[in-house]
Amino acid sequence: MPPLSARMSEWIANARMYAVTPAVEDAWRELLAHVAADAGVTLRYLPYPAPRPLEDLWSRPDLGAVFMCGYPVALGLAPVVPLAAPIPRAPWAAGRALYRTDLIVRTAAPYASLEDTFGHRAGWTVAHSQSGFNAFRHHLLSYCGPGQRALYAQMTANLVTARNVLDAVREGRIDVGPLDAYWHLLMAHHAPQLTAGVRTLASTPLTPLPAFVAAPGLPADAVARLRSAFARAASRPWFRPLADVLLIEGFEEIERGAYAMFLEWDCEARAAGYEEPA
Repeated sequence: MPPLSARMSEWIANARMYAVTPAVEDAWRELLAHVAADAGVTLRYLPYPAPRPLEDLWSRPDLGAVFMCGYPVALGLAPVVPLAAPIPRAPWAAGRALYRTDLIVRTAAPYASLEDTFGHRAGWTVAHSQSGFNAFRHHLLSYCGPGQRALYAQMTANLVTARNVLDAVREGRIDVGPLDAYWHLLMAHHAPQLTAGVRTLASTPLTPLPAFVAAPGLPADAVARLRSAFARAASRPWFRPLADVLLIEGFEEIERGAYAMFLEWDCEARAAGYEEPA
């Protein structure tokens, strides 16, 4: 039987993780088409709207350039090949493909510090999320004393998406929740009516941003050409109008090892008996 790469008739692209509005998804679709053309790799954009599980998307054998969180990459949830990650147009990114988790509360909430939210209600997205779970857990771990495993009176698990966290805080179902800061940036710009009622109370340390990844069956020369095309995208004439929509400065090539620190955070929490944010 011929190898998988020889049998695969087409490769897909998807930007679901950061397609915060239809207009933003259109911009990602156009950017990916330009990158693919520059790389000489044919990609078909596959819509994959929420709440369809991202784990199923990431496990497909025909991934050509699909956004994937770095924590499941590090966990080996799917055997993917990282290509490149975007550089957010935000001062906190410092010109690198970095992000953090914003811990948000309602604007009118009385909290002045994260400690003020302890004893109240919080939530998290899904256990394989860096921004919505692992970073939040790691941040809370520093506040846990010996034998203390619960900082909140109620913790709502498996909210699944950043949008569900945002809505839960806005609607008063939880008091504090974690948002991917780049997702938050895009949402605040393109749907400010949805973020106007919340504020960032604290943020976690900067870590490598989710990347576009490919399936291991994508030929090595195609991987190399896509990485190069992403890296030089900012110099292309088509880039600036799309970057103004996507709030990015360009892309950085990235390797799987960049996400190793996420496993260290996971190990620290498990060693302390802090399996989940609580």
